[in-house]
Amino acid sequence: MRRAALATTGISALVVALLALKPHQSPALAGPAPRSPAESSPSHAPTGSASGSPTGTFTGAPVDTQYGTVQVAATLSKGKITAVKVLRAPDRSGRDHEIAAYALPRLTQEAIGAQSAHIDAVSGASYTSQGYIQSLQSALDQAHA
Repeated sequence: MRRAALATTGISALVVALLALKPHQSPALAGPAPRSPAESSPSHAPTGSASGSPTGTFTGAPVDTQYGTVQVAATLSKGKITAVKVLRAPDRSGRDHEIAAYALPRLTQEAIGAQSAHIDAVSGASYTSQGYIQSLQSALDQAHA
């Protein structure tokens, strides 16, 4: 009888804990972060492409996050993402540097693998991830404009 009561209590606690977890939501759905007017004009350096597929390096808009600005430049070759360079990342504290060093390479790897800005955020770096995704999407929008 005692084991049954302990098992029931344990299972109930597990169910409550699972129900308390929040479902994963893409940071891109949260909406764009505010930007200052001086930083709102992104630039790009495309090269010619006979096939109509974008080729060149396109600089995304800087995105202000709670911990600092994130900005990336995407290099495309015949419409495919070949590289993403981080131009600006949060750097106000040592912890910001630590998070950026952990998250940004993973975000870059995932963006190149997905060939889009529709990627998952890195756990523990949600604001940086959101800024990265928004800046990358801005660069890709320029490339396909």
